Amino acid sequence: MQVQLIVAIIVAILAVVFALQNAVPITVSFLTWRFESSLALVLLIVLALGILMSLLVSVPSRVKRMKLISSQKKKIQELASSLQRESESKTREETGIKIEEEIESEEPELPLE
Repeated sequence: MQVQLIVAIIVAILAVVFALQNAVPITVSFLTWRFESSLALVLLIVLALGILMSLLVSVPSRVKRMKLISSQKKKIQELASSLQRESESKTREETGIKIEEEIESEEPELPLE
């Protein structure tokens, strides 16, 4: 978390230095639309739009990955509970067998007459 903060501060400082060094006014024309601003502002807007577009493109794969992870976590929980039930039933069976053996060994033998 602190590394991300440090990187964000460094990027912000670099953006300010970039803006101060590229304050030349330019005109951007697209079809009938004209926009006049500093070179730095135009480049930073284009950079922000590029980042936004890449995030929007990656959303479907992130959603798919999150669904997959969620389903795998559910499956892990189901398998863990199944394993626990199986282990408990096996323990009960072993305990039951031991108890039966103890009961059989404790039965007194009747004297033969």
